[in-house]
Parts: sequence; C-alpha cells; structure tokens
Amino acid sequence: MTTKKIGVLLVNLGSPTKPTTAAVRRFLKEFLWDPRVVNIPRPLWWLILNFFVLPTRPRRSFLAYRKVWDEKGSPLIYLTRQLREKVAARLAAQGISVRDAMRYGEPTIAEQLRAFKEEGIDSLVILPLYPQYSSTTTASVFDAVADELKQWRHIPEVRFISAYYRDPGYIAAVAKSIEHAWHLRGRQELLLMSFHGLPEVLSKWGDPYFEHCRQTAASIAKQLELEEHEWQMVFQSRFGKAEWLKPYCLDTLKELPKRGIKTVDMVCPGFAVDCLETLEEIAIANKEEFIKAGGSAYHYIPALNDSDAHADVIINLLTQK
Repeated sequence: MTTKKIGVLLVNLGSPTKPTTAAVRRFLKEFLWDPRVVNIPRPLWWLILNFFVLPTRPRRSFLAYRKVWDEKGSPLIYLTRQLREKVAARLAAQGISVRDAMRYGEPTIAEQLRAFKEEGIDSLVILPLYPQYSSTTTASVFDAVADELKQWRHIPEVRFISAYYRDPGYIAAVAKSIEHAWHLRGRQELLLMSFHGLPEVLSKWGDPYFEHCRQTAASIAKQLELEEHEWQMVFQSRFGKAEWLKPYCLDTLKELPKRGIKTVDMVCPGFAVDCLETLEEIAIANKEEFIKAGGSAYHYIPALNDSDAHADVIINLLTQK
C-alpha cells in the first residue's frame, strides 16, 4: 500500500519585509492592486493607487508598523512561523510536511508550493488563517494557489479549507483565552469582539463574511454564558468613504462612556495571530480614543498566536475528514 506524501500550507495575509517607507510601499502596492481587495475598475484604480494612495499612505503606515515591530521583526510573520513550527513538530511523526506562506510579501505561496513539488508531495492541504471566509482574503488565497498549480503538468490532490468560523475547537480556544485574561486582570463591563471591516456592498454581492463573524461572536458569547448586554460585535479598520460593515469599532468606543460603560475588554476573533491591526490600531490607537472619550479601563486580549491551544485547533482542522 502506497502512503501519500502530504504537504500542509498555512497562509496568512503578509507584511512588509522591513519597517521602512519603501518596504511598506512595495507591500501596499501588491496588496491593494489585488482585484479581490479593491473592487474598482482597474484603469481608474491604477490612477487612484499610484497618484493618491501610494504617495501618501506608506508614510503613515510606516509610522504605525514601527510601533509594533520588535527584535524578531513583524509580529504577523514570526508568530505565523512559530505557529507553523509547533504544528510541524506535532505532525512530523506522520510524515506530513508543513510550510507557511504569505498572500502578499514573503515567503510567497508560489515558492512554497514549488518547494512541496520538489519534495514529491502528492496531496496538499491549504489552510488560510482566516476563520471567517471573505472574498477579499480566503478567495484571494485560492486565486494565488490556482495561479501556481495551473502551470503544473501534474496537479496533486488538493484540499482547501475555506473557513472555520464555528469550529468547536476554535470557539473553545478563543473563549478560554478570554477567561484566562479575566482571571488575570478581572472582567470589565463589556466584551467587544472586533472583526476587520469590509465594504457593505460585498454582502449584497454574496460574500458571507458578515454572517460568519456574527456566528463566531454569538458562539463565543454562548460558550462564555454571556447575556446580550454583556457583549457586542463591532468592525474595525474602515478605509475610504464607502459604507462599511457596522457598527464601527471606533464610533462604538467613543459612544460607550456616554452610555455609562467606562470599562471594556477587547478581543479580535478574526485574527489568527496578532498584527498591525490588533497591536497598533486596537491595542494602542483605539484605547487612546476610548480613554479620551471618558473610558477608564481598556484591556486588549491577545490573539491565539503560537499557543499550544492554537496548534491544537490547527491540527484538528487539518485532520478532520
């Protein structure tokens, strides 16, 4: 009996290679040119991107990246790598090879797939590290995988895990991380669950992201046995003038003290590992705005990152039939 050689590819969004304006510009150019990310006709978007966005935004983003960059580099990159190392160590005995890739930046999806090809892998499992499916993230990973594989003469067996927003292990792991934070620092008046925002029009076009986020948040609240008034779902990282998914995180934080809610816990269940959006926007910038609006305590609860619990979640997803 022949045993299949299995390769697992864990894919995250990506990050600039350095916290410099030039590196951030290169990253943003690749990221924002993806038609899955920006749904504007290409000629018009080319003008906007090259003459309005790229001349100004890299400088602002560079300053934000500097706040979260440390001696190991970009948190998104090294936390993804460390998570992959834990998963790989656990699966090595089964002869399963595990690699990580970034949709934008390095290591690329194409180069990691080619490395699997050199290893003689005949069965691939692709896991985008986005619990909630979106055409802007998960589908873009699929595009990149397909773009590489369509050049191959021999296509291996491929399993693509498109979402795990209600996976019991994932829900339990996030809930336990919240309970652990409450044990260490006490519980605040309100738990806010913040997800990355998207333009509202995508839901009208059939993107299930909003519903996936809603079900994730409700499942976590149920696991924690929270009443309706004890938690709320919000959306962060709005960009541009279009209507995005609501309620907006920052607007909510500014309004809460007026309602008498001055202490909050914040968690971001859509992020597998901490990154710019969680460490700078949520943990630093939004905290400052909440305190300025009259809040008195604001606690950010980290992502699952490279914890043993997260490795357990990933391995369970990979081994499910």
